[in-house]
Amino acid sequence: MAEALKGRNPVTEGPLTRAALIGLAIVFLLLFLIVPLVLVFAEALRNGVGAYFEALAEPDALSAMRLTITVAVIAVPLNVVFGLAASWAIAKFSFRGKNLLLSLIDLPFSVSPVISGLVWVLLFGSHAALGRWLAENDIQILFAVPGLVLATTFVTFPFVARELIPLMQEQGTTDEEAALSLGASGWQTFWHVTLPNVRWALAYGVLLCTARAIGEFGAVSVVSGHIRGQTNTMPLHVEILYNEYSFVGAFAVASVLALLALVTLGVKAVLEWRYGNQLASSHRH
Repeated sequence: MAEALKGRNPVTEGPLTRAALIGLAIVFLLLFLIVPLVLVFAEALRNGVGAYFEALAEPDALSAMRLTITVAVIAVPLNVVFGLAASWAIAKFSFRGKNLLLSLIDLPFSVSPVISGLVWVLLFGSHAALGRWLAENDIQILFAVPGLVLATTFVTFPFVARELIPLMQEQGTTDEEAALSLGASGWQTFWHVTLPNVRWALAYGVLLCTARAIGEFGAVSVVSGHIRGQTNTMPLHVEILYNEYSFVGAFAVASVLALLALVTLGVKAVLEWRYGNQLASSHRH
């Protein structure tokens, strides 16, 4: 049987079927990826390169870029710490509530970002007891950077943990047990054994987390207050400019987001190409 199958083409679809499927995939990519990207850059450069860079140099646009980077720089490291701690605990130890913790990690995937933003409003709004206490002590959470960071951190915290947990579970605890038997401390074991084994999956998770943090709209829209030049991130600034019919400015800022997405896609492709086996292990479950 094996000899009979040797050398046979595993593809059973006919040439017309294969051509139709390939054509459908190409049309889909053109309609939903290539054409929108081309239109974004075409609209951004419609009035020339000078107008494009002038729109990007506008104070509110620069403020939105700085704020987006600031929020991402704070939220992503928080998610790295949480993701490493949660994945290490789940993969390397047995304890009550492990399944509950796994479910909580997946919660942002099943809850609308707008709902997550409303949760922070309910907690820190002026009508909440905690909100009144914060106001009395002159502590600003909503409509300020802390609120944006909280909202962004919530919607992005599964990405790092979900990349690490399957890989750590597959690797087991053999290496850690060997290190401990040789006299290594818990921290030394984590730093010199566990972390190097998952470094590329960690990098992949950080990449996805950063991309989502930069492009988040729903949650930050609820908690930002849309204060121009102060609490508008890049996606919110694009919306405001578009609603004001400032199309060149809107598409100019949108093109920066598109460029960041393309860079993320390129880095993702490089990671998958060079470290495909480890990343495939982290996705297997």
